[in-house]
Formats: sequence, C-alpha cells, structure tokens
Amino acid sequence: MVDEDRIKGAAKQAKGALKDTAGKVTGDAKLQAEGKADKVEGKVQSAVGGAKDKVREATRDDE
Repeated sequence: MVDEDRIKGAAKQAKGALKDTAGKVTGDAKLQAEGKADKVEGKVQSAVGGAKDKVREATRDDE
C-alpha cells in the first residue's frame, strides 16, 4: 500500500508545476516562485512517504 504522503506529495508537485508554468507565461514572478516552492515541498513530502513505505515493508518482512 502506498503511503498517503506520497500521493499528496505528487499532487503538490503537479500543482507547483502548473503555478510555475503559469507564472512564466504571465510574467508573474511571485506565482512562479510559489510554484517552485510547492514543487520542492511536494518532493520532500513524497520522499517522507517513500521512507514510511520502506519502514513498513521492512517491519512486515521481519514478521
């Protein structure tokens, strides 16, 4: 089972990519910066979810 953080992280990355692109197209530096920040936050959240999955798998294998 995939951790919820991985799903939310992927969604946040997608939202960030849209904001980043919209900021570039419209020339809105603030929107572009928000998009880049959302993408980074999403990557971190996905990594946390991945780590949780690995811990869950490791503890399941030990049983």
